[in-house]
Amino acid sequence: EKPYQCPHCGKSFCESSALICHQRTHTGETPYQCPHCGKSFKQTSALITHVRTHTGETPYQCPHCSKSFKQTSCLMTHLRTHTGEKPYQCGNCGKRFWETSALIRHQR
Repeated sequence: EKPYQCPHCGKSFCESSALICHQRTHTGETPYQCPHCGKSFKQTSALITHVRTHTGETPYQCPHCSKSFKQTSCLMTHLRTHTGEKPYQCGNCGKRFWETSALIRHQR
């Protein structure tokens, strides 16, 4: 059940915190500011990831090689280079890709 509904667009959420975060897409509010450069963000998670561009922190390390990443999503994409997984397929020719950007480049 999703009892928390956005008054702007009607989208519903399971948690009130998710609704509050979503409403910032309508209001443009960016309450979380980078202490290094002043750039502002709607979510604390986005700020944390951004701060890593200043600190150089890359806490997510590949178990197969020495590469490390500032986001788990980047690590997950990288892992496909080791597993050979190619989840994105071209609808025209059937060729498969390990990341969406490669598929988009192919389709151009």
